[in-house]
Amino acid sequence: MKKLTTIFILIFALVQLGEAQQADIPAAKPGIHYGDKIDKKNSIDVTQLQKEFDKKPNYQGKIEGEVVQVCKKKGCFLTLKIPGSVETVMVRFTDYGYFVPQDMVGKTVVVAGKAKVKESSVEWQKHYAEDLGKSKEEIAKITTPKKEISIVADGVLVIK
Repeated sequence: MKKLTTIFILIFALVQLGEAQQADIPAAKPGIHYGDKIDKKNSIDVTQLQKEFDKKPNYQGKIEGEVVQVCKKKGCFLTLKIPGSVETVMVRFTDYGYFVPQDMVGKTVVVAGKAKVKESSVEWQKHYAEDLGKSKEEIAKITTPKKEISIVADGVLVIK
């Protein structure tokens, strides 16, 4: 019985710790930044980013876009909308050094970092789908690698 009680208390403490981490993240309001402090100056939009890859395989700078998804587990990544497409841009954070809040969905942000087109394995796609809270049926439909734009961001700034 003591072991069962100890396990229950440990699980409860871990759940509370996870919730506290998300609660410590400031709400997504214009002017709030996460990670490195950045500004909007010289940013390009997601559509322009796609055109940059016609010139070179990588891009370093600031990209502006609308957030469409945030990792539900702890805000460890977000995705940006590509206008006119069902595809999105994956944004992860340098060394998982910071996290973003769930209320960032629908906000316009600027991210500063390194972007590239990469192939995401089936395993990684399924991992991200789980973190987004997708159903088992949706996850099971992921069967092939896909090329996508990926950004490793040093900082995120909420614009609107």
